[in-house]
Amino acid sequence: MIGVGLLGSGFIAESYADALLDVRNAELVACTSRNPARSEAFARKWKVRALPSMDAVCADPAVDIVIIALPNEIHLEAVEIAARHGKAIICTKPLARTEAEAQQILDVANKAGIWHGYAESSVFSPNVAKAYEIVKAGGIGDLLTMRAREGHSGPHAPHFWDAETAGGGALLDMGCHTVESARHFFGKDNKVTEVMAWGSTMAHKDKTTGEDAAIALLKFEGGQLATIESSWIERGGMQLRHELVGSAGRIVTDSSVGPVWGFIENPVGYTVEKADAETGWVYPVPEETRAYGFSQQMRHFIDHFAAGTVPSETFEDGVIVNRIIDACYRSMKTGQWEKVA
Repeated sequence: MIGVGLLGSGFIAESYADALLDVRNAELVACTSRNPARSEAFARKWKVRALPSMDAVCADPAVDIVIIALPNEIHLEAVEIAARHGKAIICTKPLARTEAEAQQILDVANKAGIWHGYAESSVFSPNVAKAYEIVKAGGIGDLLTMRAREGHSGPHAPHFWDAETAGGGALLDMGCHTVESARHFFGKDNKVTEVMAWGSTMAHKDKTTGEDAAIALLKFEGGQLATIESSWIERGGMQLRHELVGSAGRIVTDSSVGPVWGFIENPVGYTVEKADAETGWVYPVPEETRAYGFSQQMRHFIDHFAAGTVPSETFEDGVIVNRIIDACYRSMKTGQWEKVA
């Protein structure tokens, strides 16, 4: 059994803990949080040991692999600690705030010679995985364009709103998913060469200086085009959609549309992430952890770690995603197409 240590106790940490229940050869054994009270509560809920620090979790001999589920600005420090103890690492998205910082993270991992995985859940969600199978089998001919959008009404934790500390706004937070989706579908050896992006703080000027709405166009070396939309201004729950157009057809996926919806007058508790309202029309997503690809992602990572093989998403991918997003931010400032270095 592979022992897992979890750094963090927020929403994404909860998702990862739940996802690990679906992994037959891994067990969550320890956790920590910057907030001791939350760490203890998390440990009680998931029946694991709460340890006092990141160092304590990474030093624990029962921990084989560390999952980083922390705010962006702590990723580098957490990777340095895990690497010092020789632990394998899974890091949540985005890998870092900038390409330069992401490269530091990759360099630390490579120098330590440790296994690493970049936790990009979008490409593991079941409907996206099925669409990928169809595309790769030639079902829609040559893939030409992709439009992807992720939207909700805004982050659930205060640290997301601090753009200076977090490294960006909606584009970094949500666009990292869809940028990697585009690379996944068009091929990772098919480089993004140029980007054009727009972003603005449209609805949350009282909370952030970062963009709460953004759109980016990604040109690929092979001539394909991806349109990436990221939003923190859409009320009513999550939007997770891909539209793939090929020379012989098209495919649409929507991870946020499930088989259950209804109109309710009495609150029933949690229905879906970022629901915004407890009554009226509700669109619950059953088994969110699995619908969004967290379980499939963790199984993939643990299986590859156990086999000593390279997973499909690594820190190298995280560096490239940050590189593309950096170019998008440059484009937002210049209003011009920007080369991806």
